[in-house]
Amino acid sequence: MIDLRSDTVTRPTAEMREAMANAEVGDDVYGEDPSVIELEEHAAQLAGKEAALFVTSGTQGNQAAVLTHMRQGEELIMDDRAHLFLYEGGATAAFAGVQSRTLSSEKGQILPADIAGAIRPNDVHFPDTGLIWLENTHNKSGGSVLSADYLKEVKALADRYGIPVHIDGARIFNASIAAGVPVEEFARHATTIQFCLSKGLGAPVGSILAGDRAFIERARKWRKRLGGGLRQAGVIAAPALLALKNGFDFISQDHEHASILAEAISNMEGLTVMNEVETNMIMMDTFETGLSSEDWVSELKKQNILAVSFGPFTVRLTTHRDISRTDISRATDGIMKALHQLKG
Repeated sequence: MIDLRSDTVTRPTAEMREAMANAEVGDDVYGEDPSVIELEEHAAQLAGKEAALFVTSGTQGNQAAVLTHMRQGEELIMDDRAHLFLYEGGATAAFAGVQSRTLSSEKGQILPADIAGAIRPNDVHFPDTGLIWLENTHNKSGGSVLSADYLKEVKALADRYGIPVHIDGARIFNASIAAGVPVEEFARHATTIQFCLSKGLGAPVGSILAGDRAFIERARKWRKRLGGGLRQAGVIAAPALLALKNGFDFISQDHEHASILAEAISNMEGLTVMNEVETNMIMMDTFETGLSSEDWVSELKKQNILAVSFGPFTVRLTTHRDISRTDISRATDGIMKALHQLKG
């Protein structure tokens, strides 16, 4: 099977498994796991922040950020296709008791004027605006990159109103490689940032939440409340640290593979690529074939290709470290065979 469902399906390398076996460990709830401490210090330095917190998942990191930044009854501004809004089980409402104010965006970029217009005035009838949320890369737009200039503009706007900005940077390393901009430059224009270790970097588990030291100390308590206090967590922190130190080289290769596959799909009659392929995602439009994305996902599986439905006529294909150039050639052939079968 050529698994193009997500970059979350990568498997730990032999080096990562060795790091897990040899990791120094201690009780992280007591702050005594040396591998976790090293990971958090390295991650904070990479993001240009004072401190960082190792969390079990991107969703846990995002929710800890909301809970730490906001109070019940406040309002959160985000785009209407944000991962936080669509794919985290309504957790912001369930846990934080905050209201979501969703705005339309172009490839994840909400117009700064629209953000300004959505910030609530000081009026007893309205909730207070507690947080502005951005996502980089933007998942629903097919891995599009929010530029550092755009982030700078939004942060300047937020600062005028005294509102924090959080970046859901689950795939911030893809953004960094695509834009040629260090992660620190993106993170500079946010109060806090979350990034995943188990997607493009290929670590088996975990994410990082980074911000100033006082924020991270408060977030640590929320992580505990969310069930994220771990004991000998060094066995998962060690491969994550290895990924952070050595895991960037193949991301550009993932992007190259996505571009090659996208070009091949664009040359197939009845199929189009909906997104500008900036990173490692392809949004394949099946509308002209007259068949739904679910039909396509089912047929692709018969051709030994795993993909996901991302809308009624949209199939998402995601490249990652475990996909080779040969796999891309095989996937191209498989998609062509699926097209012939479904048209036949």
